[in-house]
Amino acid sequence: MKNNSSVISSDRRGMDQGRKSLRIVVIGGSGLIGSKLVAALSEHGHEAIAASPNSGVNTLTGEGLDEALRGASVAVDVSNSPSFEDASVLNFFETSTRNLLAAEIRSGVKHHVALSVVGTNRLQASGYFRAKIAQERLIKASSIPYSIVHATQFFEFFKSIADAATSGNEVRLSSAFIQPMAADDVARAVGKVAAGSPLNETLEVGGPERFRLDEFVRVGLAARKDPRQVVQDPRALYFGAELGERTLVPADDARLGETRFEDWLARSPAGR
Repeated sequence: MKNNSSVISSDRRGMDQGRKSLRIVVIGGSGLIGSKLVAALSEHGHEAIAASPNSGVNTLTGEGLDEALRGASVAVDVSNSPSFEDASVLNFFETSTRNLLAAEIRSGVKHHVALSVVGTNRLQASGYFRAKIAQERLIKASSIPYSIVHATQFFEFFKSIADAATSGNEVRLSSAFIQPMAADDVARAVGKVAAGSPLNETLEVGGPERFRLDEFVRVGLAARKDPRQVVQDPRALYFGAELGERTLVPADDARLGETRFEDWLARSPAGR
């Protein structure tokens, strides 16, 4: 696939920004992206604080938020709902986002960064993505300058996609396009945004290769020697939503990661 998109480089450019060290609080800092983001920001000289229920910070109740955000310049929300049931996931994103934004205002945070999903506005048949839209609306309506990063699906979740689409020994998946990316590249992209000035808009990031969804999962399962058969089904739902050809792919000007799926599978324990 040819494009003119900028690349999410693994070198030091972007996250340093030629600026002084920032105190950056990462909500969901113990998760897949959060832990990688905290490590990347710390490596680049920033004071990165991992905030999660494990560290006494609960965005649903508000517990620990004011203490965690005290003195912070930037708050990055990469948290996710523990339940994908429609009402639960909506309650999570609305309640936690309201609590977080209110605490940021009290603490004087100058930049709110949130990680969301490419195609969210095209997936409103899914309760999860309706909840992500609600989250984004709250962020945009707040007085805090913001940046929203829309990422494509992570390599690390190919098995979760397969599990959600499995019936017996078959995995029924759409042939829609997908442009997945490594979690390391997602963390680098979010880190560069967090270290920079607020965009007050949405930035899309994606992987360097485009696959059919069924092909992506088929390759991943084969690498794990998973015996399930992947069946192409144009009508198969993706977490409750029917897909168009380009529902899951970013625009042509998206920033792209460097990591190819084949390389990730070769070196990743999750891939093997």
